[in-house]
Amino acid sequence: MPVKNLTVDLRDASETAPKESGSATKVGFVSLGCPKNLVDSEVMMGMLSQAGAELTRRAEDADVIVVNTCSFIDTAQQESVNTILEMARHKTAGRARKLVVAGCLVERFRDEIRKNIPEVDAVVGTGELEMILSAAGVSPAFPSSSPFRILQSRAEGDAREAQGRFSRETWDGAIADLPNYLYDDATPRILATPSYTAYIKIAEGCDHPCSFCIIPQLRGKFRSRRFESVVAEAERLARSGVREVTLIGQDTTCYGEDFALKDGLALLLEKLAAIPELRWVRFLYAYPNKITGRLLETIAAHEKICSYMDVPLKHASASVLKRMKRGGGAEVFHRSIEKMRRTIPGVTLRTSFIVGFPGETEQEFEELCEFVREAEFDWMGAFGYSDQDGAGAFGLDKKLSAREVERRRKHLMQIQRAISKRKKKALVGKEFDLLLEGVSEESELLLEGRTAMHAPEIDGKVFVSDVPEDLKPESGGFYRCEITEAHEYDLVARIV
Repeated sequence: MPVKNLTVDLRDASETAPKESGSATKVGFVSLGCPKNLVDSEVMMGMLSQAGAELTRRAEDADVIVVNTCSFIDTAQQESVNTILEMARHKTAGRARKLVVAGCLVERFRDEIRKNIPEVDAVVGTGELEMILSAAGVSPAFPSSSPFRILQSRAEGDAREAQGRFSRETWDGAIADLPNYLYDDATPRILATPSYTAYIKIAEGCDHPCSFCIIPQLRGKFRSRRFESVVAEAERLARSGVREVTLIGQDTTCYGEDFALKDGLALLLEKLAAIPELRWVRFLYAYPNKITGRLLETIAAHEKICSYMDVPLKHASASVLKRMKRGGGAEVFHRSIEKMRRTIPGVTLRTSFIVGFPGETEQEFEELCEFVREAEFDWMGAFGYSDQDGAGAFGLDKKLSAREVERRRKHLMQIQRAISKRKKKALVGKEFDLLLEGVSEESELLLEGRTAMHAPEIDGKVFVSDVPEDLKPESGGFYRCEITEAHEYDLVARIV
């Protein structure tokens, strides 16, 4: 069966792989979780390819299978475990001789993985990407040399560390050092995205104190990539045919603070918008109180920077947000949203919320529902609270039942569904630039793509039902389209 969740683009591999690969170790990857994890997989694939390994999309053809795991919430942990067990069966019954587990699940359950799944031969944590070669049994093609890294930090992160924010003492097998790895523009990397789009991780780790989250323990303290490194990578990707770059990190809006760079994200966006070959530049995950006027003005001023803001607010009740150690509330958020919409005409707003946080009362939940009705987000996700050992909320009382949490999640999404349907209908008859992605998975009779309102993988789709007879549309091409039909989340369009 094919290695799932990963489509490998081998364009860059040909530059570093040996000419004769008959005896090369074949490695297959399964990458789970978020785009940040995907970039880690791309980096590990690049290292392996440079060392002479051959990448394969078929698990049954692989000598080595790597599962890059997610451990954000309990459902992600279970999916990771299920996938490891599935790949272990390939090792037992097939060609594979090694199974490597990487990523966040390793940081959290290093000893348990080794103890309970004996088919696993090696583990690679989020800060140990360079160990993928030894884990896979691949000898480096060149002498190994780790680039010198300046270990910078923010006062906020240092203070949180002193308060025990990054402690992993209760986690069996967790290594003493926090992850501190950070790839750069010189790091080999093979894209697993379509050739016209790519993610660029501009920072790693997180210093925020959110009580529902263990990402700081899994990923380490916040650290930014060098400004010049990000630009150099974006320029190289653009030369290779990438037309859309999406900047990612646990908190992109803190970018550059550890270098004492003021409005670092805004400056970086300006620089990337000047790269001629790029058509769209966007960033994901803006922390609410880090959105500056300069950042909004920069987005509004540059056509290439997508008018798109992903601001995970997590809740709207001030009392719940206080228990979450987030701060803010409905009134503060309304003012921020109004400023975004005033500064960036036509801005697309995405957010996400957690329902069922310990102690969440019916009144607090209704505050959230009312806020969603009033704010009218373009895109919204809702997650049920997931209890994580090591998170501050783990020890809180008044946990809600799983059944009640799910009831609230469905109710909130029902509210958003009606909003989304109404907002999508308002787009009928309007024209937008469309990035065509290819034949639709829904039907071979349809094409599909995205507008600037649609971030890769997380938002709805635009189905193309009508194309001019003299046009031969190509994947990765940009076309003008008119919206002809709207549904709750997806749109139908014709190319004009």
